[in-house]
Amino acid sequence: MAVFEQLGLIGCGLMGGSFALALKQAGLVQRVVGYSKSPSTLQRARERGVIDVEAPSALLAVSGADLVLIAVPVAATENTFKAIRHLIAPGSLLMDVGSTKGDVVAAAKRTLKDHLPQFVPAHPIAGKESAGVEHADALLYQGCQVILTPTADTAPAQVQRARVLWAALGTQVREMSPAAHDAAYATVSHLPHLLAFAAMNAIGQQAQAQTYLQLAGPGFRDFTRIAASDPHVWRDILLANQTEVLAQAQHFRAALAALEAALQQQDATTLQALIQQASKARSQWRLGDPIERPAPPESP
Repeated sequence: MAVFEQLGLIGCGLMGGSFALALKQAGLVQRVVGYSKSPSTLQRARERGVIDVEAPSALLAVSGADLVLIAVPVAATENTFKAIRHLIAPGSLLMDVGSTKGDVVAAAKRTLKDHLPQFVPAHPIAGKESAGVEHADALLYQGCQVILTPTADTAPAQVQRARVLWAALGTQVREMSPAAHDAAYATVSHLPHLLAFAAMNAIGQQAQAQTYLQLAGPGFRDFTRIAASDPHVWRDILLANQTEVLAQAQHFRAALAALEAALQQQDATTLQALIQQASKARSQWRLGDPIERPAPPESP
């Protein structure tokens, strides 16, 4: 594929930094101009080779760029669009990496105006519990899925450019609508984070919390791993996708209630059937594969 002359990177943390490093490693960009609200982040990004030039503003970071990546918390997306729209070059490819898409697309429609056809909303399904440019990794995106959520306003040629670019970084690219994306990731990402946060808080509120935590093993480690995620990032994601997350929370409450009822009634048959249903679904699941909804267990 063609090499980009300049990446304008807005947000030099884990996701944006990893994107820049991946482009450089693949030889797909000649220069990276970066901007971050934090001067220390910019300095570390320069020291690590994530960026080549420090921009004094988001606007100047996109000046002359034929590729622009917005890698800021989703709540800051609209203000970022407003800040850069006057210097977005005609024909340049503009993308984000936000974990919610409905709010991002709505912000783009309100602010980007004539540049809206250049915008390809994207969500790479990758990350780490530790945020920050110091954790940026050129291999972060290899083997992961990237969901593109173009709208009717997005130019097909730009969608194709985005597909080719992400594929060149070793990802599996999929397309879906913003609404379908937000419903899906409320289910498989946002609600699981909410549950992990709740589980850790539930333990922490108990007098014997430290004793219990010292006794925990690998199962607890795996279940609660995502509770260590960045609080500011996840506050914004959960608020941005509030409706879908709350809908999934109701599904979870119903499933938990069924298990609780079986326990209260000492109903071993139903309890085992519910566990078996979950066990079968999880054992059949493979990363990136669709999972069929299992039939509910028969009443004993």
